[in-house]
Amino acid sequence: MRTIAVVGASLAGLTATRALRDQGFEGRIVVVGEESHAPYDRPPLSKEFLAGTYSVDDLQLSTPEDDALEAEWRLGRTATALDTGDRAVVLDDGERITADGVVLATGARARSLPGGLPGGVHTLRTFDDAVALRAELVAGARLVVIGAGFIGSEIASTAAGLGVEVDVVEAAQVPLMKPLGAEMGAVCASLHATKGVRLHTGATLAELVGGERVAAVRLSDGRELPADVVVVGIGAEPCVEWLRGSGVDLDDGVVTDALGATNVPGVFAVGDCANSHRNYLGSARRLEHWTNAVQQPVAAASALLGQTYAPPAHHEVPYFWSDQYGHKIQFAGHRTADSRIEVLEGSLEALDFVAVYHDPDGNPEAVLAIDRPRPFGRWRRQLAGSVPALR
Repeated sequence: MRTIAVVGASLAGLTATRALRDQGFEGRIVVVGEESHAPYDRPPLSKEFLAGTYSVDDLQLSTPEDDALEAEWRLGRTATALDTGDRAVVLDDGERITADGVVLATGARARSLPGGLPGGVHTLRTFDDAVALRAELVAGARLVVIGAGFIGSEIASTAAGLGVEVDVVEAAQVPLMKPLGAEMGAVCASLHATKGVRLHTGATLAELVGGERVAAVRLSDGRELPADVVVVGIGAEPCVEWLRGSGVDLDDGVVTDALGATNVPGVFAVGDCANSHRNYLGSARRLEHWTNAVQQPVAAASALLGQTYAPPAHHEVPYFWSDQYGHKIQFAGHRTADSRIEVLEGSLEALDFVAVYHDPDGNPEAVLAIDRPRPFGRWRRQLAGSVPALR
């Protein structure tokens, strides 16, 4: 191989570039990034950066050692098509990057509300989003967060710490119902009350009230929540529309095998845009987690270069964490609908515990912990013992 194009210049794209060099690729690497910013870390955007305790420099992912990557960076440029005939990435200015291999790492974008939106309504996915939101979270402001998932809950937590009055609206009966289930979702719901954040569950947004700027949020039951600022935290969608018609299989992202390979030879996908087969689950799933963005590109780079890769077993176990209201939530594995939960250490009431999810046969399938990192780590490694080898 002489040239590899990496489309996406965030964590997954940077990690793929590093992995290619680490594994001996000496050819040309061209990295395309839609944002004009150098690669930066996204998790602190909803926490430390939004709170003002992280600077721009604290977010930077690149290090002085990355100068040795000798990659060609096309920042502020958008990929508009993939010509699989000659494996060329077409950019918005007409440039064609013809490559022997392509790594798709275009990530995902925050879902927003349809139509024109009044001032004061935000999503949070990018550095520019965080800068705009941070300017509005001043003490005494009234914030309504739509969605009590991880991003919405982290923003609510940060805003409460800034002296902002916060309401959180969640359509489900408890936050985090899908990943954690009703019982543990209810435990996480109690975190909001510890800092005076009002949580409205089983409620949906009917409309935004106001003129040029939002003044309130009207819920489906008729209630109105006053709002100076609104954050829409209703999930993300993969940035793959530019690949339509390319011949690359798409289904909630780019469809890949366990190593990131698509149906098109020489084209791989990694990170938030990849709907990859997960050996732990026995099925495909798109994972929007930091750990996936630093682990999957290494496997994909190895496969692209025709090398064997044997990751630690725990890399196959889905894992995420969240920092909320001074607590660290950690989860690994996959909860099924008929899971049985056993609290092994600590107390749910004290919000300090380790709980294991068991399948109907009594086998552990997931672990949840709040503020118990060491025993959580042991259980995460134990879950990894049931992971099949990479296929």
